[in-house]
Amino acid sequence: MNYIWDLLIRAENEGLSKKDIYFNLAKTYSPYMELSPELINADFVEKSVEVNPYYRYHDIFKNLFHPENIEELELRESLLDLLLHFLAEIDRKQGMNKQEFFVRFLLRDIEANIFGESIRDKMQLFTKQEKEIIALNVIRLYQTGDEFFLLKDTMKRLFKDCILYVKSEEKDELLVYLGQKKYDQIQQKVQLVLETFLPIGFQIEIYWENHFGIIDVEETMKLDRIVTY
Repeated sequence: MNYIWDLLIRAENEGLSKKDIYFNLAKTYSPYMELSPELINADFVEKSVEVNPYYRYHDIFKNLFHPENIEELELRESLLDLLLHFLAEIDRKQGMNKQEFFVRFLLRDIEANIFGESIRDKMQLFTKQEKEIIALNVIRLYQTGDEFFLLKDTMKRLFKDCILYVKSEEKDELLVYLGQKKYDQIQQKVQLVLETFLPIGFQIEIYWENHFGIIDVEETMKLDRIVTY
């Protein structure tokens, strides 16, 4: 990481809020780097971050910490933090494409209860990245109408061991193998995806830890680990 916007994105991915991050003037810094962390190769985000504000914003901050000005230092430090947060948000928006704006608008509508309380409440169970996966595929659903492909894509990206089987000979039926234990939170996550992408009229059967047996597929034919279809 070398930029303030990069740091904020990393912080959000680790579950931190923008309010948790405090930017302050670095005591010593490299003229070739915007961030001046104590540990350059650290794999975590520190809440108090030392910054070289002159790396990209010299015209803005050149007089804020003049060596001869020793008054109201605390106020000037707070002003630096506020301005850097504002500039980081501008950075992030300038780097977004139209699709990313659509994702943000959709997630905002979900938060505003436009899609109903059930969807809004279940979405809180997902991480930021998972919410974006769902929102992007909802947009693609509006654009293409390809329900099964997007259902499969969403399930595979959210639940890594998931396998989907579609049966259409006698009746429209979807078999879903999750490969993990059944508990309330995961049930609600699966339910949200199915409510969003499953075509109307399809019946669904969910298998959790154990797979149903398939002849000649050894992994599904283990004793005490077979579920009857």
